[in-house]
Amino acid sequence: MSNRLIGPVDTIWLNMDRANNLMVIESLMFLDGPVDWDRLLTTYARRMLDRYPVFHQRPVMSMAHVTPPHWEDDPDFDLDRHVTRAVLERGDDADLQHYIEQRLSVPFDRRHPLWEVHFIDGYDGGSVVFSRLHHALADGIALTQVMLSLTDATPEGDLVEVAEEPPEESLGVLDGALRVVGAAASAAGAVAAATPRVLRDASRLLDPRRIGDAFTQAERTGEVANKLILGPHPATPFSGEPGIAKREVWCQPFPLDDVKHVGRMSDATVNDVLMATLAGALATYVRERGGTPEDVVTMVPVNVRPLDRPLPRNLGNQFALVLLKLPVGVEGPFARVAEAKRRMDVIKNSPEVMLTFGLIKAIGRSGPELERFFVDFFASKAIGVTTNVPGPRKPRYLAGTRISRVLGWAPESGDQTLGVSIFTYAGEVHVGFKVDATRIPDPERLVAAFEAEITELGRFAHAV
Repeated sequence: MSNRLIGPVDTIWLNMDRANNLMVIESLMFLDGPVDWDRLLTTYARRMLDRYPVFHQRPVMSMAHVTPPHWEDDPDFDLDRHVTRAVLERGDDADLQHYIEQRLSVPFDRRHPLWEVHFIDGYDGGSVVFSRLHHALADGIALTQVMLSLTDATPEGDLVEVAEEPPEESLGVLDGALRVVGAAASAAGAVAAATPRVLRDASRLLDPRRIGDAFTQAERTGEVANKLILGPHPATPFSGEPGIAKREVWCQPFPLDDVKHVGRMSDATVNDVLMATLAGALATYVRERGGTPEDVVTMVPVNVRPLDRPLPRNLGNQFALVLLKLPVGVEGPFARVAEAKRRMDVIKNSPEVMLTFGLIKAIGRSGPELERFFVDFFASKAIGVTTNVPGPRKPRYLAGTRISRVLGWAPESGDQTLGVSIFTYAGEVHVGFKVDATRIPDPERLVAAFEAEITELGRFAHAV
């Protein structure tokens, strides 16, 4: 039997499950047609179970937390326990959402590995793969790479002998995720790397330009610390203690070229435009409930592991978080784009990624009680988590069937109530919302508001 310690950061998420906010990452792959499920099971066994041991291991907690928890092989591992096959009755979005929502609040049995996959037939003439994977296994970016490593560039790709490492193209499809805040990570790394050299060469400290850089970096570090420590988000329709029930809904896909066109008109990135669109949708939702739109904060995960190398066999969590204040209170769609760009540029030129990465590692060494306190404290700064993943630019195939859409949600912590999934794939943008059903009982209104906002932006951009 194989045993290995669970890392400090992975332990955070293992200890952080709550009945009203489980630490589970969910994903959906929509497929154009029926799937040969036996063929797909073979792909899972070869590309996921054989490569990454954690998928057939269970967590073992220490007695009285005297020793660290560890992973051990499940002596009773049974693939059928983790894979469910289902057929929808009506096959529309509501039918699929009802099936999914029955599972969202079900915790994993810790006597067995912390994951499950549902193979669903009968959805709009095609099929759906619905996955639930515990955050203790790995972060969302790593698990997205695992899921994409199951796919191929051609319908016959899975029938060819699989190489020992995931195909190169599946490793690089997420490189854009780093570019979102890549400058932030680079700046932080440069400052850390420069410090020993500066200390070794005192004369360089007298260079006024370097003195100015040091003061600027110190000031930015102070600003980030203030953002992390002070000021919970304002009371909004999204605020309050979550309930047990959750809902997941999604928009119709829209062309990536339309978003790029808006970005070119505004000198903004695709990410800037999409964050501004989200802010506009939230503003509409608040106004419809008689409120006054105010800026709210969402957490954005940032990958910090190299994407040009294969994932480690042990997976694990290696990510940072940034707090992005969405310009919900800004009037006008293009004004929101400009403000979203400004705020993202500030993050890209700050040490926030480095600081939050270090903070997460420190929390992981603090023990279960302090872990929960710190995670809840920082979770209170945001309404939820927003992921924006630049996926494959060309269509992918799963067991020979073309994938039409992809969505994936990170879990919410503490009293967070709103998760947003943005996934760019094959020239289209896919957006979905995971909400607390108590605080946000009508997420279809968020879908309608987002679709209206992106339509308005595109219409204005094309009219110029």
